[in-house]
Amino acid sequence: MLPNDNRIDARDWSLLALLSILWGGSFFFNGVALKELPPLTLVFVRLAVATALLLPLLRAYKVKLPTNVAGWRPFFAIGLLNNVLPFSLIVIGQTYIPGGLAAILNATTPLFTVVVMAAAGEEKLELRRIAGVVVGLIGVIILRSADVQLAGGQGIGILLCLAAAFSYGLSALVARRLLSNSPPLGTVTFQLAASTAMMAIIAGSIERPWQLPLPGVMTWLALFGLAGLSTAFAYIIFFQILRRSGATNVMLVTLLVPVTAILLGHFGLGESISAHEIAGALVIASALLLIDGRVLKLFGRQVSREPPSSRQANP
Repeated sequence: MLPNDNRIDARDWSLLALLSILWGGSFFFNGVALKELPPLTLVFVRLAVATALLLPLLRAYKVKLPTNVAGWRPFFAIGLLNNVLPFSLIVIGQTYIPGGLAAILNATTPLFTVVVMAAAGEEKLELRRIAGVVVGLIGVIILRSADVQLAGGQGIGILLCLAAAFSYGLSALVARRLLSNSPPLGTVTFQLAASTAMMAIIAGSIERPWQLPLPGVMTWLALFGLAGLSTAFAYIIFFQILRRSGATNVMLVTLLVPVTAILLGHFGLGESISAHEIAGALVIASALLLIDGRVLKLFGRQVSREPPSSRQANP
């Protein structure tokens, strides 16, 4: 059965909030690790460590590996679109732009997902959902409007991050069509293993990571946080939401990531929250309610219960 994409239940909203924290941290971890590692090597290590952390769980939960090329093919497809391309594009983009701006650009993913799923005939192109995504993007822009300054190579970084968001949109379509019956743990582990194999070839041929000096303690901590929290654990949650609530809804997490990043900075690092950040968070909240649709339906039922005389326009 295909998931219901019209609204999200309370459990998946809580999972989306947790996922936004895990993925919001990835931009911080990237920024730390990029000080000592080149971007493609960083992505390779992230994928390899995440795969190593998940492989023992396959045995514990008796999840079997694919036994032939046909069985591995969908995992290489989703790995390319959901890991190799977007991870590499974002990390390379962060060499041109700050992580906060990269997170903002990543928030365009729901818009790309709505368009991709509608073009493929998987979901209806509802006006309410489009309006909600656009309002959400406006809120994200308000969040960090004062920080966006186009200069130097920022244009390249912005294009790379937008390309990553488009790749995520395509990956949601591929995952829904090819992996709808795959258990979340198997889906995550197999796609990460396939992605690791691809990145080993790419990073090995371009950056030769075996010739690099060993990174310091902070870089290793960032890599383990990136692999364990922002990749392995986060993707298990991601595919659970995808199976239950659908592709467009799960991509709403990218609208929440900038908000959680600001809140983490405030409560964890003592960073101040400005008025435009509060305004942006409120706009995003209204966008999520608009996309979810239940508030509009409740309002519509209340209006329909009113007597006809109370709904007549004043002369």
